[in-house]
Amino acid sequence: MASSPDVTPSAGNIPENPESGSVPEASENPVGTARRGRVRARRAAVMAVPATLVAGALAVLTAEGALGVQFAISGMPFTVTATELNGTGFEQFGGLDNMAPGSPNEGDTGGQVLIVTSAIKNATLTKLCQSVDLGGTNLLITAGGGAEKVSATDLTTDSTELSGDAAFNNIEIGNDASTLTKAGVKGPIGVFSQQADTVRIANLRQTNYATTAGVFKLPGLKLRFSSTGC
Repeated sequence: MASSPDVTPSAGNIPENPESGSVPEASENPVGTARRGRVRARRAAVMAVPATLVAGALAVLTAEGALGVQFAISGMPFTVTATELNGTGFEQFGGLDNMAPGSPNEGDTGGQVLIVTSAIKNATLTKLCQSVDLGGTNLLITAGGGAEKVSATDLTTDSTELSGDAAFNNIEIGNDASTLTKAGVKGPIGVFSQQADTVRIANLRQTNYATTAGVFKLPGLKLRFSSTGC
């Protein structure tokens, strides 16, 4: 979800009114002023993601200002677990996801969720489990429990909680998110990020709001309703 850059109107870049032929003054555009304020506040929220959360995170989706979620999220979180995740080409940075206008899941969030985006160029997951709490029952998906593991390319997740035992090779911490190169995803300029050549996470558990992948292979896929989640 690419964020719109801040643009300060000037007489040189405001188009003429096709009906009147006149050029409006910058002071006559209060809507533009409010919009710039919202964008600045949103970027401030992205930069407020704690470094400890970014350093501990892993898994798979995108954020506003990145390759990101090209869709409005439902606002319903889902749990993902795996006994092991291995990946090559890893990136991570903060961002925002947005719900559809008027979503019943907005609560007091204003329809926005502050998340950590993790991107992996190539990933495998062992014993993948995903569950969504539907209120009284859970939609449960499992895969990769046999000899063949779940695999994904260009995998990204937007998460609010992540845990596990992680190991990175050739990690770089403190990059500007707009300069990342390991997974082919670039985040918003001025946002704290990290990247590594490889990543391994044992006992992965995360709360996600979105996931995308170029290719996602789920051997042994099972979908069912269950009284318990992952």
